[in-house]
Amino acid sequence: MGHSAAIWDYRAAVEITKDWNGIDQAVLGNPQGASARVSLHGGQVTSWRNEHGEELLFTSSKAIFKPPKAMRGGIPICFPQFGSCGSLEQHGFARNKIWMVDDNPPPLHPNDSQGKAFIDLLLKPSEDDLKFWPHSFEFRLRVSLATNGDLMLISRIRNVNGKPFSFSFAYHTYLSVSDISEIRIEGLETLDYLDNLCRRERFTEQGDAVTFEAEVDRVYLGSPNVVAVLDHEKKRTYLIRKEGLPDAVVWNPWEKKSKSMVDFGDEEYKQMLCVDGAAIEKPITLKPGEEWTGRLQLSVVPSSFCSDQLHL
Repeated sequence: MGHSAAIWDYRAAVEITKDWNGIDQAVLGNPQGASARVSLHGGQVTSWRNEHGEELLFTSSKAIFKPPKAMRGGIPICFPQFGSCGSLEQHGFARNKIWMVDDNPPPLHPNDSQGKAFIDLLLKPSEDDLKFWPHSFEFRLRVSLATNGDLMLISRIRNVNGKPFSFSFAYHTYLSVSDISEIRIEGLETLDYLDNLCRRERFTEQGDAVTFEAEVDRVYLGSPNVVAVLDHEKKRTYLIRKEGLPDAVVWNPWEKKSKSMVDFGDEEYKQMLCVDGAAIEKPITLKPGEEWTGRLQLSVVPSSFCSDQLHL
């Protein structure tokens, strides 16, 4: 058995199928049986399962799977804005567009493809997009699944415009958790955050970990490159590693907000938590020809793993 992993054909581990709306999706697999699904609608990861087939991302039972609306769950990509403070639709338009498979992407670092099943997607603005946001860009997204089951998203955004432009960005990651009131986030203590429930006022995190007993909607600023989400009941920890993404969004709608969302179950806030790698406070500005890269790597480890080991 040990030998078969070495000759595993990673191209064969990527299958393009159609979802129930007839939209293409890529299904990635690894030799141990882990899998990930990526929809070409939004370039959105809609599923990430471990080798036991357990779903690690949350999707609402009331999610609406119909373009042009982004699905409530998985990992929607927020670009070129996060939230609804700009002139565009909430969280920007990238998550509502149909992406193309990129058959010939410019090379990434060899480590980004070695031992991984991956798909490369490409988004370019349509004539319509340019009316609302008049900037030409190429957005390349690689989603990969490693032999150890880690999920990685690499976004490369290039300015092919004649003038500079700025954007904010987030991987809006919905994690599946056993019970929100048992969850701790480590790595954000002592940081400043903007509180979206208090008109984006700035506060400093006082706790030794972030825990939940009410609605939370915060942007933690200058966060470390590794953040841990500890799920006491499932005895597992999500490790979120990020590069090029200085901020971390933490969101749980709690009871009242859940009831006001049509595509979200009233009680589902108990089983989900969003922790996003993001660039929000200081938008990214690209000069003509410049490119920005933002990486997110998600892994799951047993909770015996202690936080001293986070700074890997």
